[in-house]
Amino acid sequence: MTRKKNTTPELPEVSVSDDGEVRHLHLGTPWIQGSMRVDDPFALELEYVQRMMAWLLFVEPTSVTKRHAMQLGLGAGAITKFCHKKLRLCATAIELNPQVLVVCRQWFKLPPDGAKLRVILGDAAKEIRDPMWLGTVDALAVDLYDHEAAAPVLDSPDFYADCRALLSEDGCMTVNLFGRSSSFERSLQSMAAAFGEEALWAFKPTREGNTVVLAQRTPSRPKRAELMARAEVVQERWGLPATKWLRVFKPVVA
Repeated sequence: MTRKKNTTPELPEVSVSDDGEVRHLHLGTPWIQGSMRVDDPFALELEYVQRMMAWLLFVEPTSVTKRHAMQLGLGAGAITKFCHKKLRLCATAIELNPQVLVVCRQWFKLPPDGAKLRVILGDAAKEIRDPMWLGTVDALAVDLYDHEAAAPVLDSPDFYADCRALLSEDGCMTVNLFGRSSSFERSLQSMAAAFGEEALWAFKPTREGNTVVLAQRTPSRPKRAELMARAEVVQERWGLPATKWLRVFKPVVA
């Protein structure tokens, strides 16, 4: 089953496919740009999206509800919904394509804006330079791909420097790196230029080829026992496979 929505000529057509169990968002191609399990719409269905929550390993669990998460590139709204509904924190998303927002609200159970949820329609590169956001974001999720899904559309040292400026002192950025081109090393170098090599952690790629990289505003090297203790809490409280993450999640610079 496929449902389609028209959008402006400059932006790709937004479509939704559904096999009865999992619903997918597409931007003009068969590439999956986001997914939702129909009977559990606020869970994180895709493995790489679950890994985008690795910032939880670096904060006290008791402080989570007081934090602010921002998602650049709404996709199917999975991260924003999870942060809002499951983590119960303040969530902001920035999305360029207004039809993505319409489809998320109509087909992906994205709640309406409210006191702790806000979706901003606009260019993420410009929006994150607004001084009102500086130092206010504790968890920044960057997943910005065009309809070709070949490489990130924003991936320069200057862009990542703007991202770093958004973060609170113990804030983290997680980035989805995926594409048919060999852009991983270039992306990593751009992040290192903005954050410093000591600030970067990376997962091994998923089976689908997504590599999630985490960058800390203030670099730290928690001991494995501390990370495991946090992972156990994350897994028990929010149902994420966090203890398994530690097998495939390491500092980029040892």
